[in-house]
Amino acid sequence: MAEITSITPQLKDKERCNIYVDGRFYCGLRLETAVRCRLRVGQHIELSRLDEIQLESEKSQALDKALKHLSASMKTEKQMRDYLAKKGYVPAVCDHVLEKLRGYGFVDDAEYGRQYARFAARGKGARLIALELKQKGVGEEAVEAALSELPPAASAAEAVLQKYMRHKLPTRENFAKAYRHLISRGFGYDEAKEAVAALRDGAEEGGAEEGEGESGGGEGGE
Repeated sequence: MAEITSITPQLKDKERCNIYVDGRFYCGLRLETAVRCRLRVGQHIELSRLDEIQLESEKSQALDKALKHLSASMKTEKQMRDYLAKKGYVPAVCDHVLEKLRGYGFVDDAEYGRQYARFAARGKGARLIALELKQKGVGEEAVEAALSELPPAASAAEAVLQKYMRHKLPTRENFAKAYRHLISRGFGYDEAKEAVAALRDGAEEGGAEEGEGESGGGEGGE
């Protein structure tokens, strides 16, 4: 059995307390719950019993907190689980809350992936978008599905490149920096190369046309 070594009030919520077991933080509880269940420092208790206490007494409150957290923006299951764990809820409570959220349709990693990818594609390549989605806990299958719905990467790369090159001279050095910028934004090497080449060719054609115009004006003056 484990030993409750400390019970301290939470700094941000005076109606809750932190339960430490064997010298380490284990979970958070409402003070009312801790008193009602007669938890005390020095008490020996099964960890499963603490899990039961929190699940039965705080699952509704945990769901309320989760819904409030979701009201600002969509979250992945991993983000919600991390949030609840940080609040001191044990895995059993997290599982209960996530099951409810999935049932309500408030947590949907596939839909999150689609929306995130669609927005991120304005300034990032597929490689970076995929990495960020995986870091947020979206599964491989959902990531691939989200990326498959994106417009052609070439148009996105060109848009990012145009923005980067704004107010910059079309020099070899700036084109090299632009290429590296595209790579850093998650575009593939071939995508970046093609986008830079298209912009460079366009700049060269524009310069040639200007030169031809100036030459024609000179001949007319004679």
